Amino acid sequence: MRLFLRKIRRLWLFNFFSRVIYATTYFNKKYLQILKWGFKSKEYTNYTYELTEGNIANLAHIVSVVTNEDYKKTLGYINEARNDDKLKSYIIEQTQKSKMKKFADLRCDFGRRLGWYAFVRIMKPKIVVETGVDKGLGSVLLCSALLKNKDDGFTGEYFGTDINPDAGYLLAEEYSSVGKILYGDSIKSLEKMNNAIDLFINDSDHSAEYEYQEYKTIKNLLNDKSVILGDNAHCTDMLSKFCTENSLKYLFFQEIPKNHWYPGAGIGIAYK
Repeated sequence: MRLFLRKIRRLWLFNFFSRVIYATTYFNKKYLQILKWGFKSKEYTNYTYELTEGNIANLAHIVSVVTNEDYKKTLGYINEARNDDKLKSYIIEQTQKSKMKKFADLRCDFGRRLGWYAFVRIMKPKIVVETGVDKGLGSVLLCSALLKNKDDGFTGEYFGTDINPDAGYLLAEEYSSVGKILYGDSIKSLEKMNNAIDLFINDSDHSAEYEYQEYKTIKNLLNDKSVILGDNAHCTDMLSKFCTENSLKYLFFQEIPKNHWYPGAGIGIAYK
């Protein structure tokens, strides 16, 4: 019998099907998550989800390396955002009042944007720029960090850009006191800026060429302490290319969503 089983396993067809069946076990859970999401969620882009605890720990370590900040303090900033019930309630309330609520879930999870928040809290930037704000989830989170910095005695401003005149509807009330949206083509908006940019986040048109043009446009507005975060780095190598051309260091963080079918995006990080 054992000899017969050994011969069966050596057959190409048996080997093929056994390997394929084993490979599908890595994705079967995702199929169930897709079905569940299809019934319960209304989102069709910019999905919201939590990150796994291990993934959050990895994010804190990466931000610590880039900023030379203590890991525990960095993780503390991340948890500060995760546990900000006032901010979460505000975002859900604004979503309920918006005309886009039929395409949004009434939940508040920041995913990789928690890293954005930690960078702002650690760097204490005077100017933060994000291209492509969509509904403004990142905008509000970044402005929340700037308000916390202000309480600590460090002032800063946020500028978001978007070609959609309805974008950024979440940015209002106290959060808009430190930030505003510039409507129109992102590159044209960037060309009009003349202040040094401490933290730049690319999240607009996701074509590789447009992304690269944004980096070239803001190149002369960067200083030795500036950090660039590329929200398209899981799809293109444009930020990596820009780093190579300009003698910058480059790291990449990959999201691991918790209980969600989406494989996750990431953060490309450029710094001196």
